[in-house]
Amino acid sequence: MQKKTISNLSKLAVPIRSKGRFYKEARNSLRNDFQRDRDRIIHSTAFRRLKHKTQVFVNTSGDHYRTRITHSLEVSQIARTLAKFFNLNEDLSETLSLAHDLGHTPFGHAGEEILNNCMKNYGGFDHNIQTLRIITLLENRYYSFKGLNLSFETLDGLIKHNGPVKNLTKFNKILGNNFFKKKINFSLNSSLEAQLASISDDIAYNSHDLEDGLKSNLFKLKDLKKIPVLEKIITKHIKKINKYSIDLIIRQIIREIINEMVSDVILTTRNNIKINKIKNLNDIYKTKIQLVTFSDKMKIFDRNIKKFLKQKMYFHKKVNSKTNYGREIITKLFTSIRQNPKKYVNIKNFKNSNLERIVCDYIAGMTDRYAIDLYDKIK
Repeated sequence: MQKKTISNLSKLAVPIRSKGRFYKEARNSLRNDFQRDRDRIIHSTAFRRLKHKTQVFVNTSGDHYRTRITHSLEVSQIARTLAKFFNLNEDLSETLSLAHDLGHTPFGHAGEEILNNCMKNYGGFDHNIQTLRIITLLENRYYSFKGLNLSFETLDGLIKHNGPVKNLTKFNKILGNNFFKKKINFSLNSSLEAQLASISDDIAYNSHDLEDGLKSNLFKLKDLKKIPVLEKIITKHIKKINKYSIDLIIRQIIREIINEMVSDVILTTRNNIKINKIKNLNDIYKTKIQLVTFSDKMKIFDRNIKKFLKQKMYFHKKVNSKTNYGREIITKLFTSIRQNPKKYVNIKNFKNSNLERIVCDYIAGMTDRYAIDLYDKIK
């Protein structure tokens, strides 16, 4: 069954049979290596916690806004669609999509910012690198090893989430070891599957942040008409306001935005592959540019959406009041737990980590509501 799947994949795809894992394991007859990786992510504690972690709105703000887990699921759906079109390794793209935000703190990027500030004298904090700490060190589910022992290809895709890693200083300080160097070439490009997961992240949060912003009344449809490309889409759908509810119209607009961006990625990536004469997987690793990209026109559209969301949503007083509260909570928790760590964590389980990194790991793993509850108890 696996041999048939391998032969059907494009020459540009990461093969279904992995190069291996840091700790050798027998292969599974029912699932390929990347399906096992995906399942290990889904069954991890860190993945379940994403249900109660902020995407934009603090988790306690409402039941229907996106959280980190719904965001990750939407990213994986888009990535699978793209991977299927290019006949790539869908399971790898899905795994990378589901895992990419495991390292996020409570209270979203505001939480990451303040935790990095708390750790400025101890190596700093970065949610992408924290994801690697989780899957290699912090998840403890097996007798024979710490972490999830994911495949080298999955690790490579997560490490190079934003392309080749040029500066390893912060990487080594936060992760606390250099063993990746034995199997991962940091200077090579990432696989197409990893690049697809990365751009799917952009498509997902652009679209769902627009939807959540509209539903929370932070801005109106008429405000979006100022963005080129969106003006045409909105004008077409707003004509149906007398026939359909505004909620349904918003959903159709978001659906069309996703379709426009996905279609653009397909056309542009196919052209990039052709222009750069990419024939096989090694060509992808050796190329100096990202092959999975938006067109120049769509890049402008993408930047305009991000600029709009930053002004109208991310810095809106309604959002900031909650995230500022999150900053206050994390600062207080870091100080209090650092002063009395044995009350909160079992330090014996972290022999190779300094005290501040142990406290950082504990806080980064918290959900919004757990952090709020703990803060209320110790303030």
